[in-house]
Amino acid sequence: MSKILPAEWSKQRAILMAFPHKNSDWADDLNSALVPFIRIAQAIAYATPVYIICDDREAISSHFCSTRNMSFIEIPTNDTWTRDYGYISIIEDGEVKLLDFKFDGWGGKFEATLDNALNRTLHSKGYLGTTPLESIDFVLEGGSIDSDGEGTILTTTSCLCNPNRNGGLSKKEVEIKLKEYLGTKRVLWLDSGHLVGDDTDSHIDTLARFVSVDTIVYVKCDNREDEHYSALNAMERELQSFRTLDNRPYNLIPLPMPTAKFNKKGDRLPATYANFLITDKALIYPTYGIVEDKVAHQVFKKLFEDREIIPIQCSRVIEENGSLHCSTMQIL
Repeated sequence: MSKILPAEWSKQRAILMAFPHKNSDWADDLNSALVPFIRIAQAIAYATPVYIICDDREAISSHFCSTRNMSFIEIPTNDTWTRDYGYISIIEDGEVKLLDFKFDGWGGKFEATLDNALNRTLHSKGYLGTTPLESIDFVLEGGSIDSDGEGTILTTTSCLCNPNRNGGLSKKEVEIKLKEYLGTKRVLWLDSGHLVGDDTDSHIDTLARFVSVDTIVYVKCDNREDEHYSALNAMERELQSFRTLDNRPYNLIPLPMPTAKFNKKGDRLPATYANFLITDKALIYPTYGIVEDKVAHQVFKKLFEDREIIPIQCSRVIEENGSLHCSTMQIL
C-alpha cells in the first residue's frame, strides 16, 4: 500500500473555509472580521471552488457580488481555523483519501468540540462525493506540517512533540505515526523558531514552507533588537543544515520579518508572510499595512511566475492570532 501527502501546489478540488459568526471569538466586531474572509474567498474562487462553512447561508452569501465557485454550507463551528481541523488529503494507492485527525484546540487551549466534528458532518452531507474518509484518534493539525509532495515533512519539535498533543511523543514516535498515516519517508525537524502571540506552539506554516521540492521560504529576522532575533536566526542555521533527498542544500529564500503589530491591549500579534496559500492559479498572501508588504510581494512574484500574486489585508485576522493560511485548507 502506497501513501503520500501531496504538496500544497498539487491540483486541488476545493478550498475549505469557515467564516466568523456571532458565537465565535470574532463576535466583538463581526463585520470587520468578515471583510478579510470575504476577500480571501473571492481571491480563491475565481479559479478554485470554495466550500464556505457558515452559520447563516443567506446572510453570508449576500456579502458577495458573485458567488460563482462558492458553496455555502451551514454547520456549527467554534472558530475559523480550518487549516488545523479540516481534512488532510492524501493519495493512497493512486486515489484521494481524506483523513480526519483529532483536533483538541491546540493542546486544550480552546473549546473545539464543534470544530473536531466538522469533517464528519461535512462528509455526511455528500459534498465530498464517494471520496473515503478515515477518522484517526491522533492529534495532528494541518498547519503543523508542510510537505514537499515526495515524502518529506517539515515541522517543529515544539508542536508535534508537545506534551499537550498526544501526551508528548518523541521525535521517533511521531515519525512512526506520520509514516503510518501519511506515508512520510523522512521528517525535517526545526527545534528553533517561534512567533510571539502564536497559540499553536510554533506551527510550521508561520515559519517556513516548501515552495518546491528543493526550495524553502522562511521568516528571517535581521533586527537585533527584535525579540525574535535569536530564535529565528537559530532556525535559519537549522534550515541551512538540511539536505534534499539527493543530498544537496535547499534553496533558502528569506521572507521579511514584519514590523511589529500590536492589539489594543499592547500585546504583540503573530504577523508573518509565511502564512500564504498556494492554489492552482494563484499565490494568496497576507499583508499588514506595513513597508515589508511590498518586499514580500516581490519575493512571491519571483517564486510563482506561473500564478497570479494576490495580497489580502489581514491585520484584522491576526488580532485573533492566526493569518491567511490558517483560515484555509485545500481538499484534493
